[in-house]
Formats: sequence, structure tokens, C-alpha cells
Amino acid sequence: MISVKEKTLAAKVRSDFPILHQKINGKSLIYLDSAATSQKPLIVLDTLRHYYEKDNANVHRGAHSLSVRATEAYEGARDKVAKFINSQSSQELIFTRNATEAINLVAYSWGLSNLKPGDEIIISVMEHHSNIVPWQIIAKKTGAVIKYVFLTEQEELDLDHFQSLLSRKTKLVAIVHVSNTLGCINPVKEITSAAHQVGAKVLIDACQSVPHLSIDVQQIGCDWLVASGHKMCAPTGIGFLYGKKKVLEEMPPFLGGGEMIGEVFLERFTYGKLPHKFEAGTPAVGEVIALGAAVDYLTTIGLDKIHLYEEELTTYLFKNLTEIPKVRIYGSISNLDGKRRAALASFNVEGIHGSDLSTLLDNEGISIRSGDHCTQPLHRLFNASGSARVSLYFYNTFEEIDKFILALKETIDFFTEIM
Repeated sequence: MISVKEKTLAAKVRSDFPILHQKINGKSLIYLDSAATSQKPLIVLDTLRHYYEKDNANVHRGAHSLSVRATEAYEGARDKVAKFINSQSSQELIFTRNATEAINLVAYSWGLSNLKPGDEIIISVMEHHSNIVPWQIIAKKTGAVIKYVFLTEQEELDLDHFQSLLSRKTKLVAIVHVSNTLGCINPVKEITSAAHQVGAKVLIDACQSVPHLSIDVQQIGCDWLVASGHKMCAPTGIGFLYGKKKVLEEMPPFLGGGEMIGEVFLERFTYGKLPHKFEAGTPAVGEVIALGAAVDYLTTIGLDKIHLYEEELTTYLFKNLTEIPKVRIYGSISNLDGKRRAALASFNVEGIHGSDLSTLLDNEGISIRSGDHCTQPLHRLFNASGSARVSLYFYNTFEEIDKFILALKETIDFFTEIM
């Protein structure tokens, strides 16, 4: 039963998101694509605007008032994000353009310096392309070998298979925390512990978990963790890399240029201390400061409260979606209490292409995703070219789910009649 207290969460926050209050094709917008990018609250939009109107200046390089204010806000945002994931120090928090750049930073800096022929990298078949392609490139350059963890019959990560792949040859485990297609929540703490027992480093792709779950990098124990701001109410073009201080100190710089240096001579250079060692050039100052505002916003609401509300949304979504004939849902549907599933569902309807579903639902003002969700190997495993995906966030309502389900049924009936 939906609790009155939690049901009101979306009602309390929806006024913070101006984009949600518009018409699409004459219908009220129902945005169900937050796994691709979340919407932005007013406090984030106002923070970004304030920076460019009042404090626009480069950071760390000026003694004038604008630069001082920009630097204080920029570094203040670093402190906020570090605290948000319970990093031991803000020096362990590196700003990047997105999670993809953060993974590439680790791949090119640590990977090229440490991997050699015969070393093994373990990733899973459910990984986003951004956690596959960089390792394929590095494996080709170094002679390392990639091994893939497959799925159980319930379409969850096969932990027994993972354990069987681990050996002293394993140098890296790069794994997603929450699958953006299957919605499963992987036991990253246990995975990290097992990998460390054979001496391997661990990278966690937390793009789909940081916006929805309370993350504690010290408790997980991972060596690196990456996330993208645009999925957690922040602007696009900003993400971050968490890394253990000792690990980051041992890694060479990824990019060279201004900001990351200590001193530069005609014949050599020295690089700066963490975190600036990995932040070459002028950063996305406004976006970083707005990321800090997004962290403040999510913290004020409470990640635990967001997760509890999303559990109820997830249970309600799956209860209704599983009752529709000819719908094939990807990922385990045995945990409909929402405890081990994220607030998303990827599915196909027999005889209807996902892009057709998305187009017709858009006519009703309902925004869902269609395509391969940057998980082509996983879709090939299912003999599917792609799928439709509904993904929820704390600003979604049960009423929106009802409207989506009704529109989906009507769309299926329409296709049934013309076939």
C-alpha cells in the first residue's frame, strides 16, 4: 500500500522543475527518461545563471574578487561532492566532463602504465559502452585480456561466474553498480572485496546509483568510482572521478597543459598536487558550481527518502507492466518489492518496434527511451536490436505511471488492429 507520506514526495518537489510544466503535442509532459538525463531544479538553474552574471572568472589563477569568488565556489563544490560520497578527502575528487571521460582517465593513465600482456580485465556483459570500449582500446595497446561476467537465468549478474574468473592474473575489475538496461543493483561491496583478495583494482560505474542511493566509497572500498552530473539534477558537461589518494598519486597525468602543472621549463615540467594534477585547462566552472547546488538539493531531500519513494514507484510500475500481455521485460522480475531493482524497466512488446512505441507515446506527451541504451552486447545476448525503457525519478508520480500504462495498452491495441 502506498504510504501517504511518501506519495507526497513528488508533489512537494515538482514545482522545483520548470521543464515538467509544459505541453507536448497538446498533452501535459510526462517525463520518463531520467536514466538518460535528469531534469534540473530551479536552484541549479539559478546557481548556473548567478555564476555567469556575477562571478564569471577563471579559477585558481586570479587575485581579483571575481576569481576569488569563483574559486571558492568551485572548490566548495568539490568539498560537497566528496562529502556526498563519503570520500576521505576532497583531494580524491577529480572533476571531468562526464563519467565517460573519468573512465578514460583511469584507462589511459593507470591502464597504460600498469597493464601488460596476459593481464586480465574483468567487466560484465551489462556494461555501458563507456565501460567497455576504453578497456578494449587499452587491452589492444597493452596485450591485456578482457573477460566478461555473464548473467544468471534470472538475468542478474552471475556472481559465481565472476568468482570463477578471478585469479592472480586479474588486475582490474570494472563493473556497473546499477545496470541502465536491466535495472539490477549489483553487490559492489562484495565484488570489490573479492577482487582485492587477488590483488586487483576495482572501478565502479555509479552513474545510475549516485542519483538514487546513498553511496559510501569508503564502505564499498573501491579504488575508483565515476558518475555524471547530468543524471543527478546537475548540468550536462560535468562529472567526477573518485579515486583513493594513494592510487591517484601513483597515476601519471592524463592530459597536459595549464592548471595541472607545478613548474614548466623548456626541457621538462613537473605536475601539481591532487586534485589539480588531473584537471588540465580551464574547467567547467559554472557547471561544477551548479553540481554542488545539485548535491545540496539532493542532500536536503535525503537520498534515503528518495530511494524509499522510488522503491514504491518501482513496485507499482512493475505490478502494472507485468500484467500487460506480450510485454517482455529485461532483467529479473522476481524482486517486485523494489529492493534489488532500480526505478527503470527495459522491455519490448511482441511485434512492435521500440522506436514506434516511443513515437506514439510521445504523441501523448509521454517521453520514454528507445534504442540499445549503449548496451549493444547485452541486447545481442537477448537477440534484440534494442528495447523501450521507462526510467523514473523522485519527481515522477503514480498518476504518471497510470497514464503511461493506459497509453501503452492503447498503443498495443492500435498495432494489434492494423496487423
